[in-house]
Amino acid sequence: MTPFYLAPDAPANATAQAAAFGLPSISAPPPQGEYLTADSDGISLCRAGEKGRVRVDFAGGTAQYRRTKGGGELIAKAVAHTARPTVWDATGGLGRDSFVLASLGLNVTTFEQNPAVACLLSDGLNRAAAADSDTATAAARITLHFGNACTLMKALAAECRPDVVYLDPMYPERKKSAAVKKEMAYFHGLIAEAQDETGLLAAAKAVAKKRVVVKRPRLGTHLAGQTPAYCYEGKSTRFDVYLPDFPEHD
Repeated sequence: MTPFYLAPDAPANATAQAAAFGLPSISAPPPQGEYLTADSDGISLCRAGEKGRVRVDFAGGTAQYRRTKGGGELIAKAVAHTARPTVWDATGGLGRDSFVLASLGLNVTTFEQNPAVACLLSDGLNRAAAADSDTATAAARITLHFGNACTLMKALAAECRPDVVYLDPMYPERKKSAAVKKEMAYFHGLIAEAQDETGLLAAAKAVAKKRVVVKRPRLGTHLAGQTPAYCYEGKSTRFDVYLPDFPEHD
């Protein structure tokens, strides 16, 4: 379990945030490995002995650019956003694609099973809600569920199925910039177990009403070796679209 260090300037609710995701609090940074730290800037993922940090920030950086400069055009087409679909993001991660979809006006249910990653995402959504009206509006459209996506999707689908299930499984060869390499290295330190790609795709196809959208590197392999019905391809990324097992027609 990833340890959680509270810096002297950590906000008052930091202890509760750690407890919500079952993360053990520590009184000093550990001598090795990854850990979370809470300070006045929020919650960050750190690695002992290194200066780099990974923090969810929807109000600035890449997230702000994608939200304000049209960085979500291809994903918007892939989920058919003009039809105003409900979307379940089964591989929440740092929530960047969930936030792009929410910024397009869509209601997004996001699943994340790793407690440290879910804690980072929850903190980022809380700060987005307090940042400004634009980020607050988008953050309000995202509902975060902590736990196994396959299990949770099956349970929630008994009451209401989503139009679209979105998947972006971890893919180590996706990016090449130094910053993203460091981020992915930290994440691989957190998430040692391999993802059940076959089970994830099967669960998504079982609950989606309209389509399952899978984000992949442009030249990457198909998820679980399964050929999609069609795809939307960009310069470095493509979105593979699979048809659901039990489609619902208008």
